[in-house]
Amino acid sequence: MLNVTREAFRKYLVNRDKPWKYEAVADEIRRILKEDEYNDRYGRYRMYQALLQRAPEWLHIPSERTVYHIMQEMCIIRKPKHKSNVITKADREARKSYDLLRRDFRSDKPLIKAITDITEIKARDGKLYISAIFDCYDAVVLGLAMDTNMKARYAVIPLATP
Repeated sequence: MLNVTREAFRKYLVNRDKPWKYEAVADEIRRILKEDEYNDRYGRYRMYQALLQRAPEWLHIPSERTVYHIMQEMCIIRKPKHKSNVITKADREARKSYDLLRRDFRSDKPLIKAITDITEIKARDGKLYISAIFDCYDAVVLGLAMDTNMKARYAVIPLATP
């Protein structure tokens, strides 16, 4: 009538009063989610990393895949969003820079405002990073630098070159 075998029903009756094997890990996940309003966006890998860093020493942290199954059981797993092709990574700990231009990229005189951009180009031999500095007056390229690795100092080099 219920399309359940006798064995499955017997197993259910035996196990229904037992506590969940991963209840302590689930409690720790709930605690991490309550720490910050943005933690609800954590996926399985990020939650696994957070558990490794913040969980008490006595708590055994299972594998990343098991954390994924625990999150599924708790109904907090999200489908991953499409990742845009960006070359910079967000870092909450990093010092935030000020928006000095206030999103105003126009200038009445040349060489008053300059902006920079780093672009990644995929090549057969690897990646190539190009840093250019533009004048906001007429979008003329003031300087250009290329290298095979992306470092912040390459955004400044174009101004030093003649």
